[in-house]
Amino acid sequence: MTEDLKNQVRNLPPKPGVYKYFDQEGTILYIGKARNLKKRVSSYFVAKSDYNFRLKTLVSRIRRVEYTIVATEYEALLLENSLIKQFQPRYNINLKDDKSYPFLTIKKERFPRVYAMRNPVKDGSEYYGPYASVSSMKSILDLVRKLFMTRSCNYALTDANIKAHKFRVCLDYHIGLCKGPCEGLQTEEDYDINIGHIRNILKGNTHLAVQHLEERLQTAVADLNFEEAQKLKEKIDQLEKFRHKSTVVNPAISNVDVFSIFSNEKYAFVNYLRVINGTINTTDTSEFRKKLDETDSEILTLAIADLRDKYSSDSREIITPFQLLLRIEGVKFTVPKLGDKMKLIDLSKKNAFSYFQDRLKSNELNKDKRKNTEMLSQMKLDLGLKEIPYHIECFDNSNIQGAFPVSAIVVFKNGVPSKKDYRIFNVKTVTGPDDFATMEEAVFRRYRRMLEENTPLPQLIIIDGGKGQLNAALNSLNTLGITDRVDIIGIAKRLEEIYKPGDPIPLSINKKSQTLRLIQQARDEAHRTGITRHRKKRNQGSLKSSLTKIPGVGEKTTEKLLAHFKSIKKVKEASEEELISVVGKSLADKVKKSLGI
Repeated sequence: MTEDLKNQVRNLPPKPGVYKYFDQEGTILYIGKARNLKKRVSSYFVAKSDYNFRLKTLVSRIRRVEYTIVATEYEALLLENSLIKQFQPRYNINLKDDKSYPFLTIKKERFPRVYAMRNPVKDGSEYYGPYASVSSMKSILDLVRKLFMTRSCNYALTDANIKAHKFRVCLDYHIGLCKGPCEGLQTEEDYDINIGHIRNILKGNTHLAVQHLEERLQTAVADLNFEEAQKLKEKIDQLEKFRHKSTVVNPAISNVDVFSIFSNEKYAFVNYLRVINGTINTTDTSEFRKKLDETDSEILTLAIADLRDKYSSDSREIITPFQLLLRIEGVKFTVPKLGDKMKLIDLSKKNAFSYFQDRLKSNELNKDKRKNTEMLSQMKLDLGLKEIPYHIECFDNSNIQGAFPVSAIVVFKNGVPSKKDYRIFNVKTVTGPDDFATMEEAVFRRYRRMLEENTPLPQLIIIDGGKGQLNAALNSLNTLGITDRVDIIGIAKRLEEIYKPGDPIPLSINKKSQTLRLIQQARDEAHRTGITRHRKKRNQGSLKSSLTKIPGVGEKTTEKLLAHFKSIKKVKEASEEELISVVGKSLADKVKKSLGI
């Protein structure tokens, strides 16, 4: 357990919520819920003999913890479900059956049906839920259908079909669960009254339904129908015990964005909650470093635009803690004072403040690092890579008609240049201007050495060139047996096209994307590094050629002069005493005479 991770766990709040575990590449490993985040997460890092291999592996891979605070453990359960279905972490079970929470639906149709549905669709129907307990949902459905009879068939009950006697009553009619609207035995008006009572129950407004049943109970007692009265009494008792709220928030809050902010003199933290169909399905806390003493209103306005764009939000209502000057066409801004929307603001504020405390205590106020992780994660998706490319290496060759050839390797780590890791290879095995063979040699020498030294390989290799250079580099990877361990791409100069091995068609990448900009930056850096070294080598070659033409000056004397003076100009400017100190009086006289000193 790293010191960084210890600080994160130590600073968790003792409140209910959902936590997410990430590995060193930023991939979500596991999502869980807790009544007390601090106690629950801490328990993972206490050595236990009963831990199985999978759990030990999970704990060993954890490098970062993120969390979202909720009001109750029950809300944490529902939010956990939503996030697991969204991210499908490797170490979570697949949610299905009772673990995939259903909704109750009042279908938009004539003589509406009432039934359970797991995946709501936008067809005008009404949805209530989700329900964390399937058995509870089934009992509610059974209750409302017994109290206020509705059909279960999927017949098209148009006036024409009913008048034409196209349908016959089914078993539900004979056992008292349906009044037979398919044969015209129940009017649409009477059926809609029953649907109205069901709607009120599902919304939690049970008072009217109870009142209706009590009136029926009094009538049954007055008629001395005690058996019916007993049944009605049992139904009223069931209805009184019915707990209608089973969502993270009120189901009437169907599609809204919630924003809050906490700030001090240096930083501001904006929390974003996206609520769809009554559940929170997105949470994000962004941090902003103040530079010009910006107000909370200015920062929140900026954050709203940024986060709505980031998550492609189409919500038509934005809930904020105070009035803003921002206006968005077709979008309503709400500043609640009471009720469920105020509870959402309070929840968002808790998350923003807790994030602020967490970041201060762990000393991780590093927005750029998070941005780079997001950028590299997007790069993985854009290029279809095996892993997030935290370590990238780019190759470029430089020569003039095959003379003074060099290969430059530049290294990017976490999306930025790591200049201490740059390398230059002087080409050894290639004669003449053979760019493919030069690339093949450079790639082979680079990764053979890394394998010999047991150095971690990069996640992505970029080759400056088209399909020819890419295939040459791929030959070396095949020879070394590491093709399946790294990803490799080529970038063609003329049209900035990206190629992958075995695919003759270039990848379709947005020309303004961060992915392409990073590839171009690496390519340009490799080209600059290679050209710089090539020019230096060419100048040294010219100097060496000029010196070796002097009678009596051989390779060793030339090397001495190059090591001391670096250039012809400095040799010419040198004093006689300085030349004598380097090569002796006899050779110094020859050099002076030949160079016209």
